[in-house]
Amino acid sequence: MITNLFNEEAFFNLMTRFLFNLVVTGVIIWFFYYRKTQRRDYLFTFFMVSTTIFLMIFLLDSVKIQVGFALGLFAIFGILRYRTDTLPVREMTYLFAIIGISVINALSNKKVSLVELVATNLIFVIAFWVLETTRIIKHTASKLVIYEKIELIKPERREEMLEDLRERTGLAVERFEVGQIDFLKDIAYVKVYYSTSGKVNTADNIVKANEHLADS
Repeated sequence: MITNLFNEEAFFNLMTRFLFNLVVTGVIIWFFYYRKTQRRDYLFTFFMVSTTIFLMIFLLDSVKIQVGFALGLFAIFGILRYRTDTLPVREMTYLFAIIGISVINALSNKKVSLVELVATNLIFVIAFWVLETTRIIKHTASKLVIYEKIELIKPERREEMLEDLRERTGLAVERFEVGQIDFLKDIAYVKVYYSTSGKVNTADNIVKANEHLADS
């Protein structure tokens, strides 16, 4: 038999914490991750994982289940791997941070003051802002491309090859490394390093760039 159909104080506490957690994780996911990557699939994943973890941990703590058990569930989600796709390090970092923030916001009790909780969340936001802002830290990404102009891999033609890579990929290529060379097919595998001052290209753009280089 239900002895308490509605607890106003508990419901207000749940909604307040949930909205606070949603705002913090939303800022990190939308302004720092999505605006740079435009990955809608991970956008969905991050928001749903954050919501699920928060509500699960909050409700488990409400029914007096030991914190150790809740943290055990957190660890399971933290090492979760998606078998359909290998999760890149960047996305895994965001996922781990989102889970951590949600657990912190859900498990904080009366011993943790509101100022401490807000300060903890601000530390996360500031850390992401510092690390993701290209004005503060210069970001350099890399791509592996298949290069067919085999005659340009010679050291004396390095500058010519650099300009060709910049023009054909549309990236601000700063340097490159020539890897495996196949003289039978007249191709070389080249790793290019470029500045990510704008949005990060998606995986589809990487494939298109490789196909363009291979078909030219």
